[in-house]
Amino acid sequence: METIEPVYATGPLLLIAAASVALLLFLVMKVRLHAFVALVLVSLLVALATRIPLADIMPTLLEGFGSTLASVALLVGLGVMIGRLLEVTGGAAVLANALIGLFGEKRAPLALGVASLLFGFPIFFDAGFIVMLPVIFGVARRLGGSVLTYALPAAGAFAVMHGFVPPHPGPVTAADLIGANMGLTVVVGTLLAIPTWYVAGYLYGLYAGRRFSIPVPDDFTADGELKYEHPPHVGTVLGVLLLPMVLIFCNTGVDTLIKAGVAPEGALWADILLLIGQTPVALLITALVAMVVLGRGRHPRERVEEIVNDALGPVCAIILITGAGGMFGGVLRASGIGTALATSLESTGLPVIVAAFVIALALRVAQGSATVALTTTAALVAPTIEATSGLSGIDLALIVVAIGCGSTALSHVNDSGFWLVGRFLGMDTKTTLKTWTVMETLIGVIGFVLAFALSLVL
Repeated sequence: METIEPVYATGPLLLIAAASVALLLFLVMKVRLHAFVALVLVSLLVALATRIPLADIMPTLLEGFGSTLASVALLVGLGVMIGRLLEVTGGAAVLANALIGLFGEKRAPLALGVASLLFGFPIFFDAGFIVMLPVIFGVARRLGGSVLTYALPAAGAFAVMHGFVPPHPGPVTAADLIGANMGLTVVVGTLLAIPTWYVAGYLYGLYAGRRFSIPVPDDFTADGELKYEHPPHVGTVLGVLLLPMVLIFCNTGVDTLIKAGVAPEGALWADILLLIGQTPVALLITALVAMVVLGRGRHPRERVEEIVNDALGPVCAIILITGAGGMFGGVLRASGIGTALATSLESTGLPVIVAAFVIALALRVAQGSATVALTTTAALVAPTIEATSGLSGIDLALIVVAIGCGSTALSHVNDSGFWLVGRFLGMDTKTTLKTWTVMETLIGVIGFVLAFALSLVL
C-alpha cells in the first residue's frame, strides 16, 4: 500500500492516531458497538481527519481490508476445517491425552507450549494457532480451569517464533535489509525466544489463567460428542498436525538454498516445492488429507462435508473483524502516521539496537502489523547500521531480534491478531487488552532486555 503524502506534521498526525485508538476503545467497550462496525467507522474517520483525498479513501480502506483477508481468510477457513475434523473425530482428545501422559496433568500448559514452539518454527502465527486450537480446547475441557491457562502458552510460543526467528517473513526481511547472517539470526533468535517464551508466555499464561476465568468457547466444542468409538491413532493426529509444517518447511528450505546459490533458481522441482509450501496451499493439502484419513471408517462423506461446513459458521465474524483491523492499520500506514513517527525517533541519537527497538515499537503501536513494523524499521535503520563500525555478526543478529521485540509488544485494537485471538478465545475487548496485550508486551520487553544485555557483553 502506498503512503499518501501527509498533510500534517508529525505532532498532529500522532494526535490523530491517539484519538482514533481512544475513540475505537470507547465505541467497543463503552458504547458496545460491534467491533467490525466500529473499526470500519474509525478507519473512515481517520482517513478524513488525515485528509486522504476523497477519491482515494475507499480504495485505501478496501486495500487494507482485502489484503488482510487475502492472507487471513484462507488460513482461518482451512485451519478451522482441520481443527474441527480433529475435534469431532476425537483426534484432539487423543493428542491431549498423549501430551498429558508425557508431561503430566500439572504440566499440560508446558506441553502445549513446547509443541507450539516446534510447530511455530516454520508455520505463521495465524495458521499454527488455529490448527492447535482444538488440542488446546481438548486439554482445557479435560482438566478444567480457564482456557487462558492452556491457550496463552501456546499463543505466546507462536508469537515469539513469528517475531524473532527466520523463516518468518519479518525476521527474514529485516536480516536481509541490515545484512545479518541468516543462519546466525536463526540461532540467536531461537536461543532468545525460548527463555522469553518461558517467562512471558508460559509463566504469565499460568498467572492469567488464575486471574481470568474464561471457559472454553461453546462454538468450538464438539457439540457433546465427547465419546469417540474409533478415535484416530496419536501418530495419525501428529501426522496431520506436522504435515503443514513439513510442507511449509519445503518452501522455506528451498528458498534459502536458492538464495544461497545451492539450488538452481527456476528449476521445476524447486518451483513445485515452493508452491506446495505456501501456507494456504499447505493447509489446503492438509485439509484434504485430514478429510480422508480422519473421516475414513468413522464418518460417511456426507457427514465429513457437514463437519467442515459447520466449522466455517462460527469464524465468519472473526474473519470480518480481522479484516476490519487490517483496514484500520492500512489507513494508519497510508496516512503517513507510522513513517512520520519512525523518522522523528531515528534522529534521537540512541544506540542502534535501542533505536531499532523504539522505532519498531512506535510503528507497531501506530499501524498494528508486526511484519510491517519489522520490515519498515529495518529499512530505516539500515543506513545507520552500514555507517556504524565495529558491529559483529552477532550484533547484527541481536538488532534483528530487537526489531522483532519492538514489533511484537503492545498489540492492541489496530492489530488483526488482537481480534483473532480475542474472538477465538471468547474474550471481550477489555479482557483481551488485559491478557493478550500484556503477554505480547512482556514478550517484546523481556526479549529486548535479553538482546540488549547480550549486545553489551558479546
